[in-house]
Amino acid sequence: MNSKCLIVLVALLVLGMAVQTADAQTRKAGINSAAFLKVGVGARQVALGSAATSLNGDVNNMFWNPAGVALQNETMQASFTHNNWIAGLNQEVAAVSYNLQDIGTIGVGFMTFGVSNIPADRDYGYTDPQLAAQQIDQVGSSTYDYQDLLLQATISRYISDNLTLGLTAKYINEKIDDQNATAVAFDLGSVYNIGVLGWSIGARINNLGSDIKFYDFASPIPLTFSMGTSMVPIDIGKSTLMVAVDLVKPQDGQQYYYSGMEYSYDKMVFLRMGWKFNYSYFGLTGDGIDGGTTQRSPITTSAEKGSLGAGFRVPLEGYTVAFDYSYTIFTGLDAVHRFTIQFAMK
Repeated sequence: MNSKCLIVLVALLVLGMAVQTADAQTRKAGINSAAFLKVGVGARQVALGSAATSLNGDVNNMFWNPAGVALQNETMQASFTHNNWIAGLNQEVAAVSYNLQDIGTIGVGFMTFGVSNIPADRDYGYTDPQLAAQQIDQVGSSTYDYQDLLLQATISRYISDNLTLGLTAKYINEKIDDQNATAVAFDLGSVYNIGVLGWSIGARINNLGSDIKFYDFASPIPLTFSMGTSMVPIDIGKSTLMVAVDLVKPQDGQQYYYSGMEYSYDKMVFLRMGWKFNYSYFGLTGDGIDGGTTQRSPITTSAEKGSLGAGFRVPLEGYTVAFDYSYTIFTGLDAVHRFTIQFAMK
């Protein structure tokens, strides 16, 4: 690693730790708006326990680490993801990236998240003129919709043969009934390939931007800092095993540890699993409960269990088609299914 690459990586790490430290005493769990930004994108990434910081060469990485979008051996990628999220919510995602060679890889992404036809309990019928004048609800329908929208543009580039850097600009909109609010944010990231055993390290800062304000109340978007690493310790014949680990520090939560494994046969068939430490239940061993404080008893930090997934690649003349699936188990809630289809051109 040359000195310039090292300086870039260290600067990103220091910036991330500084941002988190500055807000550690003022940010509390549950205060973030735009919580849909915390819901993982891409069946592969989610099946790996969301340990996606050090992954590279995948268009869906623009929703995790923008540095991981950079393409070398492909001209273009396009991806579509459908997620049956909890409580009837649906997540739809589309992303495309294109390799402009010397300029780098550029990409655009689109995400919607929400639910329609929620029964409305309208605040109407005041006869007192003073109360009627203060009425906020001006919609007459018996139902309302909740819809989140994300539009983003990403650029990622190989600074050297081993180092990629990336930047994403985001437009975020939240709409509830006839009320909506917007924010602008940025993601910064880096991925460095050490060169042995497929070993990569990465760092990212997500959602560095403005608050979302409804009426007179503004809430911060979910600022997150992560460091991660991945490697391929087993590569025998047509079989490989990749392992990945992320250390994730959200602005409004404790330190989390994401981990995942991916078995590949002939780079065509994939089996994956992932889990999160200090975050969720997993099997019979993880309790997913924090230690409490002097003010309160311990509480359950998440209803999420582990994730499993599978995928396969179909190489064709000049392009590849890939299908990925992930299954995430929750306690007391329905399991979550994600489906991703991806196209790549040589």
